Amino acid sequence: MSQKPSVLVVDDESGILDTLRILLRNEGFEVTTAQGGKAGLEQIRSGAHDIILSDVKMPGVTGMDILAAAREQDAMTPVILMTAQASLQSAIGAVNSGAYYYIQKPFSNDELVAILRRACEYRAVKVENKQLKQEIRRKDRSGVSRPIGKSKRFIEVLKLAEHVAPTDSTVLIQGESGTGKEVVARYIHNLSNRADGPFMSINCGALPENLLESELFGHVKGSFTGAVRDKQGLFAAARGGTFFLDEVGEMPPSLQVKLLRVLQEREVIPVGATESIPVDVRIVAATNRDLEEEIRRGNFRSDLFYRLNVIALNLPPLRDRRDDLILLIENFLQQMGAESGAEPKALASEALDAVMVYEWPGNVRELENALEHANVLTRSNLIDVAALPERITRRRKEPLVAERSLQNPTLDVIERAYIMWVLQVEGGNKTRAAEVLGIDPSTLYRKLSRYEEQVVEASAR
Repeated sequence: MSQKPSVLVVDDESGILDTLRILLRNEGFEVTTAQGGKAGLEQIRSGAHDIILSDVKMPGVTGMDILAAAREQDAMTPVILMTAQASLQSAIGAVNSGAYYYIQKPFSNDELVAILRRACEYRAVKVENKQLKQEIRRKDRSGVSRPIGKSKRFIEVLKLAEHVAPTDSTVLIQGESGTGKEVVARYIHNLSNRADGPFMSINCGALPENLLESELFGHVKGSFTGAVRDKQGLFAAARGGTFFLDEVGEMPPSLQVKLLRVLQEREVIPVGATESIPVDVRIVAATNRDLEEEIRRGNFRSDLFYRLNVIALNLPPLRDRRDDLILLIENFLQQMGAESGAEPKALASEALDAVMVYEWPGNVRELENALEHANVLTRSNLIDVAALPERITRRRKEPLVAERSLQNPTLDVIERAYIMWVLQVEGGNKTRAAEVLGIDPSTLYRKLSRYEEQVVEASAR
């Protein structure tokens, strides 16, 4: 807050504005006046004010409209409403709508100044609390779990997510099913200034069109068969927080238009309603589809894509981040052990080999499910390869290196021959072989997987 508290005074009578301007300036306030509600709205949208003092009964735009606009702009700004026709019911209604105080005309100068000074103190405390929370969040993020991974591409995505988290920018997370798009969305929310607000999510492809519309935007009583009462939509329920739209590429065209309105106007119209409701929510969307290709096919609106694609995060599939496999395996097995109250289990050597060379088309979600399957079936602390799902253990029997004579072998062939020789010397122990080779075990697994793919391709020709 500035050294001189700034007050916006809104009233449709110029005489009252002049009187309050002189009074409040003499009391040490910085005063801006607006004659009429429309001018008051323009002032609210054009700049920040520490306190807003507004008449209630004005033609066109009322004091309640001023209150709603101020709350949407900055919920910490105290709004004091003035009226010549006060009633207990109207006062209660105003306070319930977020007004700081409701004062009846005529009032004494001392009474008004005292209320304004208390409002200044109230705002100062709110601002300080918010700053302290943000500072604590910046200094100590130990309570925010960072998604597991150390591969270069994944770390680049996390760094971008951490950079944009404190903003309100719309984020579009793209990646195959099971890559952890919701995990990253929650990570962004937990690092944002909205972390104290709700995190709401919905799968846009999981509900029929009419039900999805009602869930997103809400509906009014009687708007359709079965609408026996008003229902708040998820956009409204997520006020002050983050709304995660999963699989947004599955959204029907008619709802894409309504979502575009939310992004442009920051308001929703419930099904069957005639008036819009302002929404204060940060939108994070996700899709496993190529939305630009969907635009070319006419399935997705280009204007909606550009509104969603403000910040783009592209999550790599698990097959492209094999360096993360061991970390993920250890993390999942530890979680399963903690949930069951037992010591975490580990993968036997042959089981680890099978997991490391598998392609994981279902990505991290498939890995977690496979480990849970094996964990449940295993009674000992060591998970054998037989406990893994059959699709993972089903391996081709072709040799990794074909027997052929080359006069001038390439570096790749020499490297592969050397790696296979070290493996043979070490009796097939990949951990010891990696130590001899001077490389990370995950790098060795990745190279072996690539060699196997090359052999399969060669045999298919």
